[in-house]
Order: sequence, then structure tokens, then C-alpha cells
Amino acid sequence: MKTYLNDAIIGNKDVKVGLTEKGEIARICYPNIDFRQFIEFMHMGVKVNDSNLIYLHDDINNVYEQHYIEDTNVLKTEIRNTYFNLKMIQTDFVAISHNVIIRKYTFINEHDIPLDIKFLVHSKMMSDDNNFASSKVIQNGMLQYSHGYNMAVVSNSLKLLSHKIHGTDEVIRNGILQDKDYIGMSSQAAVSYDVGTLKPMEVKEFSVCIYISDNKEKNKFEEIEEQIDKIKRIDVEKELQNTKKYWRKYVKNHSKLELEGTRYKETIRNIYARTILLFPLLTNSNTGGMSAAMEIDEKFTKCGRYAYCWPRDSVYITKALDLINMEKETEKFYKVFCKNTQSRNGMWEQRFYTDCTLAPCWGYQIDETAGIVYGIYDHYTRTKDKKFLQENLKMVEKAIKFLENYVEDIIENKKEMQVSYDLWEMHEGVSIYSLASIFAAFEAMQKIYDALAEDLQANRLKQETIIKQKEIIEKQLIQIKNYVIEKLYDETKKSFVRNLDDRRLDISILGVTIPFRMFSPNEKKITNTIERINLNLRTYTSGYLRFENDHYTEDRPWVVATLWMALYYIETKDYKKAKECFDFVVATSTKHGFLAEQVDNHQMKSAWVIGLGWSHAMFIIVLDELMKLNLI
Repeated sequence: MKTYLNDAIIGNKDVKVGLTEKGEIARICYPNIDFRQFIEFMHMGVKVNDSNLIYLHDDINNVYEQHYIEDTNVLKTEIRNTYFNLKMIQTDFVAISHNVIIRKYTFINEHDIPLDIKFLVHSKMMSDDNNFASSKVIQNGMLQYSHGYNMAVVSNSLKLLSHKIHGTDEVIRNGILQDKDYIGMSSQAAVSYDVGTLKPMEVKEFSVCIYISDNKEKNKFEEIEEQIDKIKRIDVEKELQNTKKYWRKYVKNHSKLELEGTRYKETIRNIYARTILLFPLLTNSNTGGMSAAMEIDEKFTKCGRYAYCWPRDSVYITKALDLINMEKETEKFYKVFCKNTQSRNGMWEQRFYTDCTLAPCWGYQIDETAGIVYGIYDHYTRTKDKKFLQENLKMVEKAIKFLENYVEDIIENKKEMQVSYDLWEMHEGVSIYSLASIFAAFEAMQKIYDALAEDLQANRLKQETIIKQKEIIEKQLIQIKNYVIEKLYDETKKSFVRNLDDRRLDISILGVTIPFRMFSPNEKKITNTIERINLNLRTYTSGYLRFENDHYTEDRPWVVATLWMALYYIETKDYKKAKECFDFVVATSTKHGFLAEQVDNHQMKSAWVIGLGWSHAMFIIVLDELMKLNLI
């Protein structure tokens, strides 16, 4: 079973790699972060003198330290084996100009005796009945391949000693590999390299390259070999410097935050920079589609998986992108991804792969459609680019027509209406967040028409259509708001409830005021609701649960929920409480600056889905508000 957590993520625009806090490669994805995954496992180890194999990621005598090189997606893991006093520094990065993962090693013998060292790589490629993986020994490494993809492991600085294709599990622990076969029907294989004998305090550097490619050109195996030969000739130090330079420039181009001095400010700056470095790894550079996170649960043991693009999440992420000078990425999401994923009837389904193909879904969710209309106008409020509105006008009009039909069905209480899931995808019915998102979409459509009025005034037929549309929208805005007041405000509890059925308190009720503005944050019905939210959803650590009796994974605070409350308190000028929420998130970030989906309240540590795009987006949105108020 793979680890659930990606403690660190590295990559370029095509290859993405998840790593553990001990430097183990947990996942390799190509050509996008959501598809395809390559490995069941990839383990590196050393055989020292006559020892058994010492795994770099898992040995009782190993001590670990790990950090990113500042403002980069280059990760350093220091592994010190206390038994042999062998210090191993592993530097992991994905080259910018090649689809190759480079693992640069520096070995230092801190013992007072010589150490004879063999370096082993043991890898199992993902394989199934329809895409069977096999292995082949090549010059100075091994190639693991399937019908569509190849993965080569080679060293450009070490001599290949031996290999094993069949029965690797049976012998890998003793670190001795012997096999007469150079090719075999096995999805796993191992190779051994000779590092040599290190004298006391001697230092040895070498590299291992992992090359990913696809088989677009069929029956041309010699071309694959030619590419692997080029990889073996890579100047690792040059690629490392180029990669560091690329990411540092990327951060500089998108950062407007200058914080230094206290540890608190340095932590905020760390999360901020890590967010800038994470977003391009989550994004498909061709379509603008954004994965919610790198995958954590391939076998569906606890969830429905995470490596998909939800339009809902992406609307929040695009707002954050705009705040960190990534307006072009926002526009690509709406102009390419959204246009290519909209259904004929105007709606968007629950989730997609980032290449615009439909992903596995389990229900219809109306706020996915409403959110896109809202997000398009929200982006326009920042850029004032009328061309952007014009290019997306037909798309949002189709979406609005779909939303109008949905509202009509609800108001008339039609039995044949299509029931929508809520934003947490757990309840089917009419939810307050969904209605608030539609309300905001309708208001956004009115404002889009107003913004384009001058450009459209010469088209008489279009003007007549717009007048009729605005009348329908105005009528339905009133109907939605009245419906929410009448059906979703509980007079006995003196608070809004999340839906017509279980009527629980839910942090998503905040959607009626933040961000969708159906009600003022200071209205009595809202302040009453906030009081009950604080009684029932706020934890003793200042974090907030999603909703009452939330038992997904565990009853934990969510980063999104807590930052949502921070936004509410900023709106109501209760800055002390806003800072409490924000500081809870800062305090529970990982050492690398990643934000998780949930927080372990007892340990005050990130828990479940490290590097969640929605969490990082909410952090950027809240931080921007606090900075404008000089509260950081």
C-alpha cells in the first residue's frame, strides 16, 4: 500500500513526483499530475561492506533531515546511517528542459574505517492486464516499459555491476543481484551500481536519472535508446543550476510579498512561496485545468480520490492566481478548460481530468456550473478586460439558461427535477450553498451584460434578448432569496441550516455572505448563525469543522473551513478573530510550507492530503486581505 501523504512535490510542466519526508519517491506522474502514474514503488538502497541492503528511506539506523532549496522545487534529503556513520545527501529535482527526474547523491564516509559501497535501485512499474509492464536491462541501467509508456533508470557516473529481473523480492534484502536474463515479463526489476570504496572522510558524488517517455512513434525502439543515451550525457550540475534559476525567477515574477524578521513572518512567507511553486505543478499547461491535489489514495480505501479537476475548487484557485500575478493561467482555465468541458445543456459535471476528459463522477452538482459564471466575472473585476468577457459570453449564457431551469424546478417544486449534491458531495437535495452560488451567478450575469452594453448596443436583436434575460434573472434573484429565508432559516434554532433535510450547521452556510453576497455579513440572521457555528463547529484550537458530526477520515478541523471564517471576520472587522483563524492555519502548515485538507487537532499537524490546491488558494485570498489592512 502506498503512503497516503506526499510530504513534498517536485516537477516540471509534464513530470510530477511525490516524495515522503524520508526522500522516498511515492508517485511519478506523466504527462499530467492526474494521469498517468508509473510506479508501485521505487526504492534506493546501499550495501555497505558485507551488510544486507540498507534502504535509504527505511532503516532503523537512519536519521533524516529534509528541506527545499529556497524558492525552488528542488528537494534535499540528508540521510545519516548511524551504524556505518555514512552521510548521504540526496538532491531531487525534475529538469526543466528534459522529462527526467535527477537524483544527485553526495556520500561522505564519517567512519574511521573504509566503506565499500554498492548502490541499488529496486523498482516496480504499474501494470495491469490491458497494459502489461515488462523490464529490460540496458547500458548502465534498466528500462521498464508498457504498451504506451517507458521509464528508464540509468546512471551517468556509476558502473552497472549486476541486475535482477525475475524474483527480485526474494533476493533484494541481501543486496546481491544475479540474473542471466537481460529481458523478462516482470513489472519489477533491480540494478546494482559500484560506488567504490570510500576512505574515512572521503566524499563521492554520483547521479541517477529516471527518464519518462511515451510511445507516440510506434515500433521505433532505437529512438527510445537514443533518448536514453542523451540522458546519460546530461550535465547534472548544469541542469541543477538551471532548475534552481528557473524556479527562483518564477517566484520572483509572481511574488509581491516582503516578509522577514520573525519566525511567524518567515513561516507565512514560506507558505506563500510554496503556493506559488505548487500551482504550476497542479496545472495542465495545455488546458489550464487544475488538479485538486496530487493523488493520495489510489485504491479508493478512504475516499473517491483527489487527482481530478473540480470546477468548484478551481474557481477559488483562479481568484488566488489573480492575486499572485497569474492572470494568464486564470484565463486559460476559463477560455480553454471550461469551454472544452461544458455540456451541451450548459452545465459542468462534477469533475474532469485536467486534459478536459470526463473523470469518474457520482453525481450532479449545480454549484460547479454557477461557480464558473461567478468566477469569470470575478476575474474581470481585476483585469477590466472586456475581450475576456466577450470571448466567454456564449458559454456563460448557456450556463445561465441551465441555472434558470434548475431554479424554476425548485420554486415550482417539480418532482422530476434533477437533484443536486452539495459542495461536500455527501447530501443530495436542495442546499443553501448551491442556491447562494446560483444567486451570485445571476448577479454576475447582469454585471457582464452591463459591462458589455456599449459593445452590444449596435445589435438590436441581442439587446432585446438581454432585456428579457435580465427580467428573468431579476425575478429569480428575488425568488431564490425568499426561498432561502423561508425554507432554510430555522426560527427555533435562530440560524440558517445547510439543506432541507438534515438541517445541520455547516461552514458552507457562509457562502450566502462570503463570497456570494446574498446577505450582508452583519444581518441579524447571519450573526445569529455565526454564534451557533462558533458553539458547534469551532474547536478548542481555533480551527473549524466542516459541519456537525463530520466523520470523513476523522472529526478534524479543515483548513478551508477555518480560512472561510477568517474571511467572514475580516468582512465584519473583527480582526482579532480573523487573525486567530489565520494563525491556526499558519501554525499547522508543514515544514515545507504546504497546507493540508485537514488538521490533527491533538498534534496540531497537517493531516490528510498535503498540498491541497483549495487550501492554498484560501490562504492567498485571506493573506491578501490581511496585508491590505496591515495586519501581518
